[in-house]
Amino acid sequence: MIRNLWPRIGVLSILLICALGLSPRLQAQQAGQATPPANSQTPPATPQTESKTATDPVTVQRQPAPAPQTPQNDRILWTLPNYLTVENASSLPPLTSQQKFKLVAQGTFDPLEIAFIGGEALVYQAANTNPSFGQGFKGYAKRYGLAFTDNAIENFMTSSVFASAFRQDPRYYQLGKGSFLHRAGYAALRVVLTRGDSGKTQFNFSELVGAGAAAGISNAYHPGPQTLRSAVHTWGTQMGWDAVGFELKEFWPDIHRYLRHAKHNNM
Repeated sequence: MIRNLWPRIGVLSILLICALGLSPRLQAQQAGQATPPANSQTPPATPQTESKTATDPVTVQRQPAPAPQTPQNDRILWTLPNYLTVENASSLPPLTSQQKFKLVAQGTFDPLEIAFIGGEALVYQAANTNPSFGQGFKGYAKRYGLAFTDNAIENFMTSSVFASAFRQDPRYYQLGKGSFLHRAGYAALRVVLTRGDSGKTQFNFSELVGAGAAAGISNAYHPGPQTLRSAVHTWGTQMGWDAVGFELKEFWPDIHRYLRHAKHNNM
């Protein structure tokens, strides 16, 4: 299980190094986009229609806009899609099944996610994983297709198919407080504990059953002996990778804020 995590961890490490090196430029671009040009003019304010008349003394007050029901895509390391992380919110309205499928599809088919899988496939190519695939472009294409299919099936099974079937919330609610060990333990436990659509903490059936179903399906197209042991091995690998993902979702917002504040203080 741990051995199969190394390709993804290696690619994540490369992304982290690149992100740290590019963070000043990225932050400067974001600041430039947020600051209007010096010669820009602010459009005149549109006068509001009077809501009080002689025959209608009641003043109609504008209602505040409803809070968004889905998290924003705060990309992990400014690259990996992150539609399913909730910050600074104890609860949100439940997602519909359609919303669950939509968010998973957005993350799975995100261009940078596709590129990330490409880097993972390069590691498998260099290690000559599944030697029957051979080398060259043809061997790389097979390894890429295998990695992308594994990732897509596992994402949909855990966060949309079984999350809808068991009525569980696929979003990760960041703890955001407490010691490092407390928060790390909280993130790791999200593999077995999750929030139901009702808002109550539940056993994470969608994660365990979904990852198990994805592992069973993978036996149909993975090379090599298709045995119960290989399915369990794949299931464990997927669970291990999901645990790593929860840790990234817990601590990335803090890392992002730290880098942003550090750059601001150095200006």
